[in-house]
Amino acid sequence: MDQINFFPLWLSLKTASISTVIVFLTGVFLSYLVSRKEFFGKSIIEAVFLLPLVLPPTVVGFGLLYIFGKNGMIGKILIDLFDFQIVFTWYGALIASIVVSFPLMYQSASAAFKQYDKNLENAALTMGKSRWIVFWTIAFPLAWPGLLAGLVLAFARGLGEFGATLMLAGYIPNVTETIPLAIYFAVESGKMEIAKFWVIIIVALGFFAILWLNWWSARNMMKHNR
Repeated sequence: MDQINFFPLWLSLKTASISTVIVFLTGVFLSYLVSRKEFFGKSIIEAVFLLPLVLPPTVVGFGLLYIFGKNGMIGKILIDLFDFQIVFTWYGALIASIVVSFPLMYQSASAAFKQYDKNLENAALTMGKSRWIVFWTIAFPLAWPGLLAGLVLAFARGLGEFGATLMLAGYIPNVTETIPLAIYFAVESGKMEIAKFWVIIIVALGFFAILWLNWWSARNMMKHNR
């Protein structure tokens, strides 16, 4: 068996971890904001947020390439002003991970903020508490189980992202090589033992992430039932 290069594991964990932090913060903020407001076009905005969930990854990747490519809306600005490009860098893998995992976080957070009695928030607001204090002392703690579920799912989704990453970041060993890309190109080159090794690693990571979430949820439920 060929020697294993552990760079894909490092890059996958790095991109998945950073993207999870970003989508957690943005997903929680946007879902709370949207769930508490009724306005024209709300359903359209939510459809846009969830669109990457139903689109093929290659379509998402093409869209990102169109935006961040050297002639894209954002890509051209970055090159002209900062001489910096997203394409064929690990930042491309990070952006792809953020875009495909955001819908899971947003959907979970939105459901979490809708499941408890809103009168608790209204009562605090009528007592003169600010919306910020109400969020941190009432909304966030009550929604936390759902937010945690979204966080774990977003991490697992970011860890397994393939299509959009390949379109935007490409496959460059030791530069943009995530675990899914390492598996695909190992199979392509006939290195089945290396592919099998990475399959086991990514399945184990996903399995233990979900197992831990189920354990935590069961433990949390037992505490509330006491």
